[in-house]
Amino acid sequence: MLSCALGLRQPKLDAETRAFFREAQPWAFILFREACVSREQTRALCADLRESVGRHALIWIDQEGGRVARLKAPEWPTWPPAKAYGDLFQRDAIAGVESARLGHRLIAHELKAIGVDGDFAPVLDVPVIGSDKIVGDRAFSADPKNVGILARAALEGLHAGAVAGCVKHMPGHGRAAVDSHFHLPRVSAEAEALAADLTPFIALKDAEAAMTAHIVFDAFDSARPATCSPRVIEDIIRGRIGFSGLLMSDDLDMKALAHAVKGGLKERAAAALGAGCDVVLQCSGALKEMRQAAAGCGPLQGAALDRARAVEGFAKRPADEFDAQAGWVRFKELMGPGA
Repeated sequence: MLSCALGLRQPKLDAETRAFFREAQPWAFILFREACVSREQTRALCADLRESVGRHALIWIDQEGGRVARLKAPEWPTWPPAKAYGDLFQRDAIAGVESARLGHRLIAHELKAIGVDGDFAPVLDVPVIGSDKIVGDRAFSADPKNVGILARAALEGLHAGAVAGCVKHMPGHGRAAVDSHFHLPRVSAEAEALAADLTPFIALKDAEAAMTAHIVFDAFDSARPATCSPRVIEDIIRGRIGFSGLLMSDDLDMKALAHAVKGGLKERAAAALGAGCDVVLQCSGALKEMRQAAAGCGPLQGAALDRARAVEGFAKRPADEFDAQAGWVRFKELMGPGA
């Protein structure tokens, strides 16, 4: 298996893409909105993807709720952004925790029903005044401690539904003044100030998977973004945070890496893996770009393979018994009108 997860933006596999997957053997796949038209179609696509590689490969999706949701109404329910759980937590801590856990249990229920077993959630970033709106209401709270509490509940909800989670974006995206999809953010805050941003990640250091941030932190490594920095990955993510799970890069296609790494997707993949990421994500869905990224990836092996197998274990667990209809009734009671 290659140390990459590749994105799909088509509702049905074409022959050329299928042949590439069979040859390349990526570790996992990622579904985007264009690939998810209906429940029946998405379920068939997931089965087809797994058939193309001859194994039960993990299939991921970004289903946070709010702005970041690949499964859209009216085919699928609508979930609130993370901030809604944080707002409820401020009024009633017990209800806030229950809502975060239940909301993500309901997400897991929908994902497993269509064959998806990994969710790029929860977000552990702590937004600060003046930061770019790319995080915004995707964050549970501006209080690092509350973020950790609610993210733990969200991760538990996914696990109860036999879905793997992925905390993001290590070591913290909340101070970025620009969107890394288009620019390379540089955070100049001192290490003492950044300590607060690490708090939620330390609280969830036992999470099975995490995603890096394409951000330069002057206090950690002024030359390279976290995704491509051995210093950040070894000293901060593995060391100070204590994270021992599977570390995935954010999307290689984002312009932040284009500004930071000379060359194309092959070089970006090699830079991220060389810095200590276990797996890289390439999300455009374009076959030419998948090939380029795959060329920069080696086989998934050693400790990285062990961590990947551990993540796969969450998808193989039996889901807890769950009454989704009753769950939605309770969820709407907790969240109030409009939930």
